[in-house]
Amino acid sequence: MTAYKAPLDDLRFTLFDVLDAEQTLLSLPGGDAHSRDLLDAVLEEAGRLSEQLLAPTNGPADAEGCHFDKATQTVTTPKGFKEAFKAFAEGGWTGLTNPEIYGGQALPGVLGTATTEIFQSGNLAWSLYPLLSEGATHAMAMHGEEWQRERFMKPIVAGRWTGTMCLTEPQAGSDLGLLKTRAEPAAADADGHAVYKISGTKIFISAGEHDLSENIVHLVLARLPDAPEGSRGISMFIVPKFKLNADGTPGERNTVAAGAIEHKMGIHACSTCVMNFDGAEGYLIGKPHKGLPAMFTMMNAARLSVGVQGLALAERALQNSLNYARERLQSRSLSGPKFPDKPADNLLVQPDVRRMLLTQRAFVEGSRALVLYTALQTDIEHRSTDEAVRQKAGELVAFLIPIAKGMTTELAQECTKEALQIYGGHGYIAENGMEQFVRDARIITLYEGTTGIQAADLLGRKILQLQGVGAKHFLQEISAFCQQQSTNAALRHLIGPLAVVTKEWSDLTVSLAQRVAANPEELGAAATDYLYYSGYVTLAYLWARSVAAAEAGNQSAAFKQAKRDTAAFYFARILPRTLMHKAAIEAGVDTLPAID
Repeated sequence: MTAYKAPLDDLRFTLFDVLDAEQTLLSLPGGDAHSRDLLDAVLEEAGRLSEQLLAPTNGPADAEGCHFDKATQTVTTPKGFKEAFKAFAEGGWTGLTNPEIYGGQALPGVLGTATTEIFQSGNLAWSLYPLLSEGATHAMAMHGEEWQRERFMKPIVAGRWTGTMCLTEPQAGSDLGLLKTRAEPAAADADGHAVYKISGTKIFISAGEHDLSENIVHLVLARLPDAPEGSRGISMFIVPKFKLNADGTPGERNTVAAGAIEHKMGIHACSTCVMNFDGAEGYLIGKPHKGLPAMFTMMNAARLSVGVQGLALAERALQNSLNYARERLQSRSLSGPKFPDKPADNLLVQPDVRRMLLTQRAFVEGSRALVLYTALQTDIEHRSTDEAVRQKAGELVAFLIPIAKGMTTELAQECTKEALQIYGGHGYIAENGMEQFVRDARIITLYEGTTGIQAADLLGRKILQLQGVGAKHFLQEISAFCQQQSTNAALRHLIGPLAVVTKEWSDLTVSLAQRVAANPEELGAAATDYLYYSGYVTLAYLWARSVAAAEAGNQSAAFKQAKRDTAAFYFARILPRTLMHKAAIEAGVDTLPAID
């Protein structure tokens, strides 16, 4: 079994020292209730719950998987999941960031992101059940009618029900314009609300069927009879597993059911379902043919959460591979024995093992700063009373989401691979737990938009269509930081290279935009390399900020030195990867010849 200890010290450092989240939150409406003492207490309790209740179920639940009963079309989750979900709901975690008016605690989104990391490190597959519920409540809060929020959102916030998002169909993966699920108007319900009959099949629906809650609320994309072709003709509907009685409790079973659960490479303990809708009763949420914008409310939140999944898996993999490297006695140091009283030295004396560990640490702590920075901007966007401030924060979030999702999940592949490599052959053996992290991490670059889709969104929409407004804000922030720290001797070795690569990022973006204007195929040829390039520079900036915060803070000498060493490693050995991606971008589409 793999161990897990919530990284509270680094979470606190990133939140309060690097990002100054306490002062930012206190400056926002309602922020006077969000003191550091409160945020600390929530993090402590999340750590306790994850370490004691979730983490021990991770390996056994992966081995057991979910059980599908074809006769009843029901799913039984692995041992311990129901008890964990009950404790999670009773602790108020299902409504942590939701509005108080609907039963939530209205705590900051950045705190929700921090606790999500902790829960996902404990058990990623389990965490997917409440994760989709959070997206569903956000969509209803922004796009639903008040009666829908009262009837469907409140029970999810209370933890009695859960939610899903039903997009994908067998013939329509990322291209939602191809979906065929139909919605036909039917007789109104007893309260006069318009009812629709939803028919079609959805696939890859995480937590589509399970035994953790009394009811499951599906948010489903479908077409009305008069819908135009393509993505412009998509509407969104609320379809509950059980229809509601007059008092709002679950009643008669709706005609929606799981046809099967997928047999997957990883996240075995999460029921990924084929969902069949056979004239199931549902309610339109939002306006007709405007379902895609409503669904993007869920998708953007989910994309950031998937980025956090990459961080969470990499964190647990790092913890275990570091412990193994300390304990495993194997061979001798190249410069002579470091433990002459033992039969061999530990793995830490090997430079290549240290390289693998430092790579993981650089990516884990850099990714943590990235997702928390992005989440803090969402708090500013949603809570600030200054419209200009809100707009700028929203533009930053839009720009950073594809980087936070695409880059962090790709780096998780590298981290979990390096963690397994440190174990050697023992990492390939299931009982040691490392191969599960590699398998679980593989999905996160795929769902909620593949890395290629994130790259196309970043370059095609956020840079070209929106004229790079978010990127301009971010580049200006980095440049201002470099100027502010230019006389800081402790950061001199970081600020110079950061300023150079930031200028290069800006110039590369301008030249690439010109090439795409001349040949649109250049966008597809360059997008993924541009995402990586942007991600590496972004992490360099956040590592420089981390060192600046550590130098000015009151952390221990060992903590400060670890930040200095990891940042120096990142700038010396990781940041030069931008040269490779820049060369690939400049090579152009002609190096990708057409295939017959």
